[in-house]
Amino acid sequence: MISAAWIAAGLVLGSFPFSLWIGKIFLRKDIRKFGDGAPGATNVARAGGKSLYVIAALLDAFKGTVPVWLAQTVSGIAGWELAAVAVAPVVGHAFSPFLSFRGGMGMATTFGVWLGLTGWLGPVIMSLCIGFMFIVQKNWVWASVVGMTIFLVVLMLLPDPFITAYRVPLLSAGMVHTAILIIKRYSYFKSWPEPQPWMGRPVRKS
Repeated sequence: MISAAWIAAGLVLGSFPFSLWIGKIFLRKDIRKFGDGAPGATNVARAGGKSLYVIAALLDAFKGTVPVWLAQTVSGIAGWELAAVAVAPVVGHAFSPFLSFRGGMGMATTFGVWLGLTGWLGPVIMSLCIGFMFIVQKNWVWASVVGMTIFLVVLMLLPDPFITAYRVPLLSAGMVHTAILIIKRYSYFKSWPEPQPWMGRPVRKS
């Protein structure tokens, strides 16, 4: 019952479209009319609120961090139950009832969830993996999905005691996060990743 309550809390908190609300309240704009049409923090910046982007991104992240962290520290939730709590905010964000179940990818919320699970270890490794993929190719969705996959491989190889104790549940939660990314932006996978311009530069002959 306790784990079910935290799962429900994660779903509800994750469903709050903070970025969309910030756009409407402070910018008087629907951020879904900008960029890729998603209700995420990136489109807050594209709508003209670059200073508000940080606030929107933090809110979208912390709605993943808070239920996961509290479930562990307050109720001692662990293992598969914790994995379910970790999935809930991302599902809530991606399929928010406030948005007729048409939410965003949940990348910021996913970062927040892993912050709640592993502290700064997870988000730092995830950022490096996704950043590396974006350095070598242009499509940010491919970068997110492939980078997330690399992140899970790296994370599962680390000897961290918490990861070692719950390796399979954590891996499963990460796989669901990655699957949600793919489902929400499947159209981006109709074309192969395009290398960044520097990858195609001819080698200079001395």
